Amino acid sequence: MDNDWDIFISRFEALSKIDLKSYKRPQMERRINSFMRSVNADNYSSFINILKTNREIYRKFLDHITINVSEFFRNSNQWETLEKQIIPELLKDNKKLKIWSAGCSTGEEAYSLAMMCSERHINLSESILATDIDNEVLDKAGLGIYSEKAVQSMPPTYLKKYFVAEGNYYQIKDNIKQMVRFRQQDLLKDSFERGFNLILCRNVVIYFTEESKQRLYRKFCDALRPRGVLFIGSTEQIFQARELGLQSIATFFYQKT
Repeated sequence: MDNDWDIFISRFEALSKIDLKSYKRPQMERRINSFMRSVNADNYSSFINILKTNREIYRKFLDHITINVSEFFRNSNQWETLEKQIIPELLKDNKKLKIWSAGCSTGEEAYSLAMMCSERHINLSESILATDIDNEVLDKAGLGIYSEKAVQSMPPTYLKKYFVAEGNYYQIKDNIKQMVRFRQQDLLKDSFERGFNLILCRNVVIYFTEESKQRLYRKFCDALRPRGVLFIGSTEQIFQARELGLQSIATFFYQKT
């Protein structure tokens, strides 16, 4: 069975450019096997053939394993810490900020950042970078159109100020869209831009192996300016942060030393 698994992840990487070896095998195997049962695939070989020939199933499978869950101002108390504690500290050393939303999914986090910067009149050195491995979610993010459900936790003043209602949907206004640039990126394989004051990577590494996480956090540290901050997800913690050149300055916030 191990050999079948190795062949499957090799063939899947050739198809999708996603390296499943970087993810925790037990969790990933469970997710894949449950999906295989739903499409009546008896084994990895028949499953990879289905993925190659059926675009709709391939798309659903990518959604299933990349877990595209996002919302505006997710975990609002953490955004409050960002806005009232972290950002003012960053602005003491920098007139302009360079910001990156890594693993941005359908764009809610990146647009939340843009709205916060607009609201607080924060100067950006360039547009907010927002990256994801999945091109189709990036296409959705670029459109900036969201359902009523997606914006239900949005402060009413923000909804009125930064969105245009279109039937049952809400369109992000152009001035906010122009503050964000979306780009396809594999966090584990691709090189990073440098000189960021703030990087958000939240609820992205949940299924990564410890080795992959450490490698990624080291890359983030290298991409930060001195005293720059990494903001991680509410289920995550960076072990050996000091060895990576990071120190905890608030829950879920790490500063480059």
